[in-house]
Amino acid sequence: MSSETPTPTHQQPDIEYHPDEIKWRARTARRLAENPGLEKVPLPEGFPKQVEGPIVWEGSDWVNEDQWVYNLSSSELEEIEGGLKHFKNLNVPMGYLSKDTFALSTLSTTLTGLARELYSGRGFFVLRALPVDKYSREDIAIIYAGKELSGITQVPSHNHLPGISSHVGRARGKQDDTGAVLAHIKDLRVSHAHEGNIGNAAYTTDKQVFHTDVGDLIALLALQSAAEGGVSKISSGGRVYNEIAATRPDLIRTMSEPWILDRFGATPPYTTRPVLYVEEGHAIIQYSRRHFTGYGDQKRGAEIPPITEAQAEALDTMHFLAEKYSLGLNFQKGDIQYINSMGLLHAREAFRDDEEHTRHLIRLWLRRDDLAWKTPGPLEHIWKKLYSISPEQQRFPLEPEIRKTASGKTK
Repeated sequence: MSSETPTPTHQQPDIEYHPDEIKWRARTARRLAENPGLEKVPLPEGFPKQVEGPIVWEGSDWVNEDQWVYNLSSSELEEIEGGLKHFKNLNVPMGYLSKDTFALSTLSTTLTGLARELYSGRGFFVLRALPVDKYSREDIAIIYAGKELSGITQVPSHNHLPGISSHVGRARGKQDDTGAVLAHIKDLRVSHAHEGNIGNAAYTTDKQVFHTDVGDLIALLALQSAAEGGVSKISSGGRVYNEIAATRPDLIRTMSEPWILDRFGATPPYTTRPVLYVEEGHAIIQYSRRHFTGYGDQKRGAEIPPITEAQAEALDTMHFLAEKYSLGLNFQKGDIQYINSMGLLHAREAFRDDEEHTRHLIRLWLRRDDLAWKTPGPLEHIWKKLYSISPEQQRFPLEPEIRKTASGKTK
């Protein structure tokens, strides 16, 4: 049963990428008045009244950053330095290197424990802080992610990956259809203006609203922070789920039904899937708002069926509840932020750059099979494509670029 059936005159609701609280509250009041009993619509079968666990939290639960920041010691930084030198001297494909050849014998145990925290604990941590100015961009790629050396023809193994992040998530996901496994998050409006309109707030100084990335885990390394603003925010998807389930179960039903996602010029032009799943007691919210509203000059395609008023209300409800229960992270230069993207939503405040401070992050999408949550059925094909890229197909772009589809269009 759908919580709202489109009428023949159904049009795209009055909703934009940037949520408007006044419009949200007015839409909520109007829908409740027009549809008596919405608050009493039963939850979908198999969806609990609430989910529990350490990943279900509120921002006010955290007292200070010592609860989630792990400070790298001088001896651990020396261990990383030694691992980098040893790796470069081997001149072998990265896939053949183990945690021993990268010489993180002490730090590896710590990182494995922190990986468990992502899947079985609060769902996030920050590693502080790599001396990024000390290294070349290529050395940073090796330390952070692991980077295959050029000129090597042997086929690497998936099982042994060097780099700090490989001890957190052993599988790297591709960021676009070109095989890039590193993505640069930076204002690219001037440097890449020749590539056309930018349809993603990640490549601007604009606010990014609450959303999730595809895949299990997100890693973000800060090469440089902004002159002002750019606070990174995270919020518990389980906490958001619990409040909606308790107050507006009809929206849980709406979120669990198929939505139409704009693919922005790809073929076919859209795909369908829910934005909410429940697997083995976990509430998994998986969506990016721009696929339903467009962003900037990248408008929602005229040939794409519009979302419903119920879906518009659900989008705003998820955002404003995530904002209500969010935690702001003090993301500093050299920090690496890891979050569970299946259990947490994330956002970024607008920021200002100057000549000395140009915000620049490097992103990885990771997964650790031995700890991972069950992937919801409708997402399995996406996860399989994401993490099945072979080592020889992986690219490690050292300079910023805009993600591309197979046809060369901006993602």
